[in-house]
Formats: sequence, C-alpha cells, structure tokens
Amino acid sequence: MADSLRRLISAESGRVLQEKLESWYRNYENLNRCCEILELSSEIQGQLFAILNETSREGGQYAGVETIKTRLLPWLVPCFSCSSSGRIFETTLTQDLIEKERQLRELSSNQDFQLQELQEELTSTRLKLNQVQQDLKISHAKEKDAQKKLDCLNDYEHQIQMLKDKISILDAEKSLLQSRLARSRSPSPRHRENKSLSPLPLRSCPPGRARRTNASRRACLITRFGDIYDHRRLDAETFLKTYISDVEMVHRIIYIAAVESFHAAKMAYRQFKLRVTETLSLGHTGPESLEDAVLDYIIAHEDLYDVQASVNEVIRSMNINPKVSFPPEIDFIVISTLIRELCRVAFSMQTLVPPLDIAFGIDGELFSETKYHRSFDSDFTAALVAYHVWPALMENDIVIVKGEAVTKRGALWSCRSRSRNTNRTRSCSRSRSTSPLLAHHLSRSLSPSPLRNRCLRC
Repeated sequence: MADSLRRLISAESGRVLQEKLESWYRNYENLNRCCEILELSSEIQGQLFAILNETSREGGQYAGVETIKTRLLPWLVPCFSCSSSGRIFETTLTQDLIEKERQLRELSSNQDFQLQELQEELTSTRLKLNQVQQDLKISHAKEKDAQKKLDCLNDYEHQIQMLKDKISILDAEKSLLQSRLARSRSPSPRHRENKSLSPLPLRSCPPGRARRTNASRRACLITRFGDIYDHRRLDAETFLKTYISDVEMVHRIIYIAAVESFHAAKMAYRQFKLRVTETLSLGHTGPESLEDAVLDYIIAHEDLYDVQASVNEVIRSMNINPKVSFPPEIDFIVISTLIRELCRVAFSMQTLVPPLDIAFGIDGELFSETKYHRSFDSDFTAALVAYHVWPALMENDIVIVKGEAVTKRGALWSCRSRSRNTNRTRSCSRSRSTSPLLAHHLSRSLSPSPLRNRCLRC
C-alpha cells in the first residue's frame, strides 16, 4: 500500500488536477478541459480504489468491513441515486424529444398540405386569369368588328345623304323643266321668250383655283350685275307696266325682288357650304386648307345650286311683304327670270374673297351720293330717299357699283300714307281669284316664308 500511495504522490496527480481546474476556471467554455479533468479524476479514483482494496486485504486497524459500511457505502448510495435520476431525466428528455419530433413532422405535413392547397389555388387562379384574358381578347375583337360596322354605317349614311342631295337636285331640275314647260305653253309672248339655264356638267378643278381666279370672277360678276340692271331689270319693268300703272309700285317690286334674291341666295349658299364642308372634312388630306377645298368644290359645282328653291323662297317672301302689291290677274312669278338671274349672281358672289353684297336701304333715309344715283324723276333738291329703284353693290362697306334711288320732298310722310294704301290694296287683291295660268304657283307661294329678310319699313 505504501508503494502505491508513494507512486500516487510522486505522480502529482492532485497538483495536475488542481492546475487543470484553475485553467478550466479561466476558460470554462472549453469542454476539452472538462473531459481531461474527468479522465484525470477517474484515473486518481482508480488508483485510490486499488489502494483501498490492497489495504483491506492486508488488514490492520484501518481494515475491516465496518469502515467500508460506515464510510464507503453511504458515499456510493447517492452516486447510484444520481445515476438513477440521470436515467429518468434522460428517459423524460427522450420522450419530450420524440414528442417534439412528432409535432414537427405533423407541422411539416400540415405545411406541405397547405402549400399543396396554395399551389392548387394558384393554378386555378392562373387558369381563371387565362380565361379572362381570352375573354378580353374576344371582347376587343368584337369591339373592333363593331367599330368597323359603325364606320360602314357612317359611310352608308354619308352615301344616303349624297343620294338625297342628288335626288333634291333632280327634283329641282324636274321642277325647273315643269316650269319651263308651263311657260312654253302659256299664250304670253314674254313667257315663250324666257329660257332658263341648263345645269352644267360636273367638273373638277385644280387646288387653289378659287383664290387664283378670284379677281377675274369678281370682274365678271360685277359685269353680270350691271347687265341685269341694264337689261333684265328693264325687261321686267316693261312687262310689269302692262299690268301695273303705278310706276313707283313697279320700282318697289323690282327692288324688293333684288333684295330678297340676295337674301335667299346667301341662305342657300350657307346651307350648301355647310353640307360640302361636312362631306369633305371626312377625307380631306390635300395640301390646301379645308376652307379652300370647300370653296374650290363650290365654284366647280355651282350647277348643284337649287336656284328654283331660292326663286320660290323669294316669291313667298314678296307675297307677305307689306310694301308691295299686285293686281289679281298676275303673280310675282312673272318676274321669275329676273329673280333667277339675281339668285345665280348673288350665289356666285358669295364665293369671292371677300364676298360681294348689296347695301341696306330704307325709305326716308338720307340720300348718299356715294351709294346711289338719283332717278330722272327725282327732286334733286330733296335730301331724303322716297324709295329705291336698284340696290348698290358693296364690298366690305365700300361701294363697288352705285344703285338708283328716287328723292322727293316729304318722302317720309308720303311713304307712310302709301304703306297704308298698299295694305288695303293687298287685302283686296288677295280676296280676288287669280289667273289659271299661275294657280299652281300661288299654291306654293302664298305660304309664309321661314326665312324673312330684313323688311324695308318706313
């Protein structure tokens, strides 16, 4: 025993164990040091148990069963208890670990199931989205088809409007031919001499022709206006004097016919221009402006102007004008040739830049030397206009061609008295029967006109 104890002391195992414990204390996170301490402690315990066994065999006062019972066994019992408690702890820990693993597997399986459901829902959503996209494409295709059909419908409506315009032109030509036929069958030599202009054939013109030919057309129209004053007006005046003895009334009828003709022609020009503008604006791509294209078209197709409708409108306006009257044997249709020529010239004057128009005149106004010539039967000392014989031609408030007026003293009072007499004469003449030759014209002419010009009132 002494040798074994001496070797244990000489090995300095206790000192090494103390140093390792101090070193582990300084770095207690190093588990290798702990394992080394356990190994060294086991080695020291093995040597001590060997010394204890040897001492027990040799006997002596320290040998014997009592010492082992009283000292060794009580020390070993807690060790065995600790060992048993460790096993129980390890068993409990194992069970908890198994339970956690089971829960983890269940959670994982649940997550896999939920992920699968989400994937299935995502797939279904994608299918629905694809179906919606296909429906959207179909809707776009249907919308394009509907737009194409709408465009075709608009084209059809445009063609229908063009056909209606052509039909109205044909109706006007038919009415013109019927009027010519009726006048040709009339016993009056004046009606046999009247010849209306036939419609011009359709023709095209180069772009910008209206502005290039504006000066020449202006000069030509001014000349035509002067010719109407020199010839057509005198012919109408001579024809009216065979039925109306009042020269003043003859002059008033011709003047109001000129005023109403310009008004009706301007209204027809506005409507015709509006219709042409709407038609050309649909496909206008030319180098010139739309206004120039419309003007070129109107100039090239002036024969499309329904002059007979304007003539009818002028006659209707004259029938309700309180300043003029006529005998029961005739109607204003007898001066339709003059009215037709005035309407044509007035319509063409609207195509000029700037357009030409007649001056506004009223009975009893102050006589203007710049606008009018005095008639041969005028009072050259009078300052007021009794009535007008022919209107002045204007261009932007500048007189181009002078008109003709009659001046008399006391023109304002004589105008009022004549207006009252004219109203009584018209009421009497309306109650009488008209000639059979003009019955079909009066049925259209006696209706009130929706387009009234500014009336020349005293």
